[in-house]
Parts: sequence; structure tokens; C-alpha cells
Amino acid sequence: MDIIDLSTVATDDASFLDYIDQLCQKLGFDYASYATTSPMTGAVQGYANYPDSWKMHYMRRNLHRVDPTIHKSALSIAPVDWSRFERDERFRAVFFAAEDFGITPQGLTVPVRGPYGDRGLLSVTRNCARPEWEKHKRAVIGELQVAAVHLHDAVMRSDVISRALRQPRLSTREIEVLQWAAAGKSQTAIGDILGISHRTVEVHLRSAREKLGTLSTVQAVGRAIGLGLVYPR
Repeated sequence: MDIIDLSTVATDDASFLDYIDQLCQKLGFDYASYATTSPMTGAVQGYANYPDSWKMHYMRRNLHRVDPTIHKSALSIAPVDWSRFERDERFRAVFFAAEDFGITPQGLTVPVRGPYGDRGLLSVTRNCARPEWEKHKRAVIGELQVAAVHLHDAVMRSDVISRALRQPRLSTREIEVLQWAAAGKSQTAIGDILGISHRTVEVHLRSAREKLGTLSTVQAVGRAIGLGLVYPR
């Protein structure tokens, strides 16, 4: 099955929750959650398909104040495997309780950043043996990063003020380079196609990542597709 394209539907809370459910089904995760803070209004938006009993427990005890998936992952520019978290008091406050609700402490958080200070976190869990987890993680990490950017951008577009600001201007060459990257071409291949050096390709990719406010080329391609700047392969 394909995950719903949020750019083609009216985005509301139900759409975001449907997207999270479909992401779990397609990429093979048990649960997923997403959270962001609007840079303009300061409002926090969050969506998750965890059991209602766990969500109530989490909110009543204000676990967001100590949750390492929020406070540790927000400092990273790369996906964070939860195995990297210290097993300290804060970790135990969240994850020892979560296990009582059938939620594994084995998971991954993908940080997303936008061009105007907006940030988001997409977290996923899967209960399986560690070797299986490592293999599965490697298989889907690219798709997961693109999904994180797509969801984050859709949530930001639902904020009128943020939507008015989100108009990054890429050069023609930056768009060409991203289009070939979307087609799966390497930097060397892109340089050969466009008649430029692979170092020049990297300069354009770096500039495009900065303008799009992304942490990797994969995320830049995903955001450029969502904005209609390039076309999916």
C-alpha cells in the first residue's frame, strides 16, 4: 500500500493520524508519534497512534518534561536510536511505564528542521529481536526520513502564518541537481550529466539543503518534492 499524500488532501488532525497509521503499516512499525512546536505561535502539535491508555498516562504525569525521545533527539541532526539513551531516572520514568502498556523501549526518532526555525520529531517503535531491528532499521531509514519531512511540512502548511513564510528560493542549478538526486543518481553521475565537477554538485546540494532547512540530501529531496520543485522518480 502507498502512504497517503498529505499535499493532495485537506490536512487536519484525522489526516495526520491516518498518515501515522499508514506509515506504521507500510514500514513495519508497531507505533509512531510526531510532535512539533510552531516557530510563529509557540503552539505544540502532536499526533500518535499509541494506545489511549498510554497517552492518558503520559499526559497526566507530564512525561514530555523528561522524555529523552524529545529532549535528547532534538539536539541531534541525525536519526537517534533509543539504545543510545542513558538508562537514567528520566529514561526509566518513561520507558519502564511504557512497557506496562505494551510499548517497547526499542525505537528510533528522526529529527526534522525547517527553514524558519520550525522543528519536528517523528518517533517509531518495533518490538523484535535486536538483530532483526538493526536489519529493519537499515532497510527503511531512507523512506522514514522522507516520511518525516513530508509529515512535518504538512503540519507546518496547516499553520497559516508558517505557510506564508515557507517559500524557499532555489536556483535553477540547485533544482536540477536535486531532480537528478531524486532519480537516484550519485554526485559523480550528476556531475557527468550536467557537465560540472562532483565538488560543484556538492556545493549545490549543500546550498539546497540550507535553503530548504534540511539535515540531509534525502530530506532535501523529500521537501523539494513536497513543495513541487522537483518530481518523484
